[in-house]
This record gives sequence, structure tokens and C-alpha cells, in this order.
Amino acid sequence: MERNTRQRSAIQQAISQAQRPLLPQEVLDAAQQHVPGLGMATVYRNLKTLVEEGELRTVSLPGENPRFELACTAHHHHFQCMTCQRVFDVHACPGDLSHLAPPGFQVEAHELILYGRCQACARP
Repeated sequence: MERNTRQRSAIQQAISQAQRPLLPQEVLDAAQQHVPGLGMATVYRNLKTLVEEGELRTVSLPGENPRFELACTAHHHHFQCMTCQRVFDVHACPGDLSHLAPPGFQVEAHELILYGRCQACARP
């Protein structure tokens, strides 16, 4: 188990306060407000450890760099803004999608990604 350092606490706090999946650069920007000398290598190292320990999970979207979110959140999906590229949690699920699979296939999991413009980017 990794010891709880100031850097690690700042990284955890950045992700927790964002309430949405963050790119490593977004984590760095937010965590540097608490630990000004924090570097990207430290962020990557801590993200890897936090994922391995089960505190964070990776959010992978097609053609995008991985983002990170708290692992304690319930099953949910994501919305990506096509303007600002930020990703947000969608706390709803259509449920059982097995009827969409080809006959004879067995669905074991699913991931749904919605695309559009977030509230801030949709303003006229």
C-alpha cells in the first residue's frame, strides 16, 4: 500500500471535487492549486497506483486518452461535449441491452457514450 502523501491527497481531491472523469492534465491543473510543484510524472504514477488499489477507475472513450474517476460510483454512462471535449457522468442506464445483440450472443457488460454539447457550450 502506498503511503498517503500531500501530492496523492491533492490528486484524490482534484478527482473527487470534479465529479466527472478527468484527463491527467486536468488532474495536474487542479492538484497544482494545492501542491504548486506537482509534476506530470507524479500524477501518472499516483493515478496508476490508485487504479491498481481500486480507488480510481479508468474511463476509456474511443479515440481519446484515458480519463479517471472515483471507483466507488455506481454503474453509469458518460456524455462527451463535442465542443470542449469534457466528459460528464450520466447517472442513468437503459438497463438490459441483450436484445440488441445478434442471436446466440451473450451480453456481459455494456458502455454507453452520449455525444453533444454540454450546458456551458450549448448557451447561445
